[in-house]
Amino acid sequence: MEAFINALNNIIWSPALVFLCLGAGVYFTIVTKFLQVRCIPDMLRQIANGEKSDSGVSSFQSLMISLAGRVGVGNIAGVSTAIAFGGPGAVFWMWTVAMLGSATSFIECTLAQIYKEKDQDTGEYRGGPAYYIEKAYKHTAAGPFMLVYGIIFAISMILATSYFLPGIQANGVSSAINNAWGIEVKWSAIVLAGILAIIVIGGIKRIANFASLVVPFMAVLYIIFALIIMLMNFSEIPHVFGIIFKSAFNLEAGFSGMLGVAIMWGVKRGIYSNEAGQGTGPQSAAAAEVSHPAKQGFVQAFAVYVDTLFVCSATAFIIISTDMYKVFEGESEDGAVRYAGSLPDGVPVGPGFVQEGMNSALAGFGPSFVALAIAFFAFTTVLAYYYMAEVNLAYFNRWIKSATVRRALIWVLRLLLIASVIIGATTTPGSAWALGDIGVGATAWLNIIAILFLQVPALKALKDYSAQKKAGLDPQFDPEALGIANAQFWVERKATLNQQNTPQPGA
Repeated sequence: MEAFINALNNIIWSPALVFLCLGAGVYFTIVTKFLQVRCIPDMLRQIANGEKSDSGVSSFQSLMISLAGRVGVGNIAGVSTAIAFGGPGAVFWMWTVAMLGSATSFIECTLAQIYKEKDQDTGEYRGGPAYYIEKAYKHTAAGPFMLVYGIIFAISMILATSYFLPGIQANGVSSAINNAWGIEVKWSAIVLAGILAIIVIGGIKRIANFASLVVPFMAVLYIIFALIIMLMNFSEIPHVFGIIFKSAFNLEAGFSGMLGVAIMWGVKRGIYSNEAGQGTGPQSAAAAEVSHPAKQGFVQAFAVYVDTLFVCSATAFIIISTDMYKVFEGESEDGAVRYAGSLPDGVPVGPGFVQEGMNSALAGFGPSFVALAIAFFAFTTVLAYYYMAEVNLAYFNRWIKSATVRRALIWVLRLLLIASVIIGATTTPGSAWALGDIGVGATAWLNIIAILFLQVPALKALKDYSAQKKAGLDPQFDPEALGIANAQFWVERKATLNQQNTPQPGA
């Protein structure tokens, strides 16, 4: 089975996917006129000023749900893995993916807002790739094909976020806790599964409230400690950036000949970490209450920066500045050690790199702090995964008339997630990461191809937002005026607003 998983992983994560991700990012950067740089003020403004309602969460809460999914084990163990198998240069390619991926994230999340709808049972907003794939060309001859495509995506996303990906997060938690305190992985799995069950029962509102409290606190705290280590190793700053940039372009003698694997691992771990193009961010983007889809597109574009440029960079600096890493040949721990650094023998690839790096600077503190950081990051990530899985299950539930059956399916999904956490926490790291890579790669393939074909409504929304903003207006979305079909939620919203603004007889 392990051989089959690895073979399938190699097929999905062929160089073609790397070029597709980078190419899509370059293309969307050009067609949006470098939105990820010129629209940063719009991103920050919307995060601060977003609204919420009974049906939708605020832009900030949506961002926190999104960051809960983006900021996880990938920011710690994932960066360690990228450096171990791709060399320090992999970090540069993670940054590159983030800069380009910000534009990709805007496109997919704006599409999610355009084609969102209300859940028939909860009244909450639902949306994402399955929804916009189905709806964007529903009125054309391609409609039946796109419906099948949307179904395939929804199935892939449910499998990825309810089973494949949660196992990685749980594995990172159990590994870090075992490294820090020697607690057996089975006990970590039981506690994690129990707390998870309590929160997911509360639905999107409880998940949003929990994420809004935990994610900012832990992310800021983690970055603060990275800055402390940066100050303690101030003289190492030129070396850190120097070796990252030199290795990224095959100019560092110690890592010569690693350009290809540096790009591969940087892109792979970059996509896994920031999720741009993967199709996971649009689910939380659709949940937000906004007056124009582009507003939430901006928020989600900024989420990529927070994840990779801030948190992942903090991890990379801790590892490289303290020299607590190894680089292996053959992209495997079984390969020859190309660079041993100062890392003690017996520390496996993963959280241990960061724990040893932090411990070398803050003796006795590193293992425990990193274990706690991973535990919180991973836990909120699993919550976000559950929400994504539920949104895609709701996509199918629209066609099921029995409310009892719909509720039963939700409970089956919850049990599957909990089983994934228990299994992932107690399995080998290699198997967990391979399954996660398959989940990420499959949804990335499906979603990026889709948004390349469906980009026009998102680009129209961006142009419309800019025009209204230039006219001094608070942008309001009218899909019919832009020639966008099947955006029924927004058509009904406009009709409701017009009715509210129409003077009543006798008033």
